[in-house]
Amino acid sequence: MNFNSNDNNIFNSIRSNGYLISKATIKDINELEELYDNLNDYLETTTNYPGWKKGIYPVRETAVNGIRKNNLFVLKIDNKIAGSIILNHLQEDAYRGVNWGIDAKDEEVVVIHTFVVNPKYMKNGIGQKLIDFSKEFCIKNGFKTIRLDVSIKNAPAIALYEKSDFKYVGTVDLGLNIPDLKWFKLYEIIF
Repeated sequence: MNFNSNDNNIFNSIRSNGYLISKATIKDINELEELYDNLNDYLETTTNYPGWKKGIYPVRETAVNGIRKNNLFVLKIDNKIAGSIILNHLQEDAYRGVNWGIDAKDEEVVVIHTFVVNPKYMKNGIGQKLIDFSKEFCIKNGFKTIRLDVSIKNAPAIALYEKSDFKYVGTVDLGLNIPDLKWFKLYEIIF
């Protein structure tokens, strides 16, 4: 499902204390591609917690698809993208065999994908702001739950989700056939 502006979805943007979170537009594609490349370069020189690879994921097409489907949100500071997140209803096949905390139809579930923080803004609360926005967006739009998967090696993201009241549900193989990305923890928060 797309989060289109002509849907009844509300609360599609928020402005607060020097930052703006809004749906990404076609004007953001080049900057998002640069952000993805810079983040992957940064991850290669530090610890690559999510296991992403430059030129593989995330890439320009990730941004194009998110904008086309109207479900890619960006957090901007001084008109520069400090972070982004995709919110949609797309649950991985491995989610189906899990005992979630609530039964919900796909359209009642929001899934977090491609959660990105610009390396220049790391450790400044950008991730928390995007998670808080996601929670508020879901509450205002009447969704029942947010679900996500995270590599078991991604300690910073796991800590953020747990601090943000997401509950661990189980560990699954998403079937990516990438040796370092076999096991993923599943989390959810229920509203």
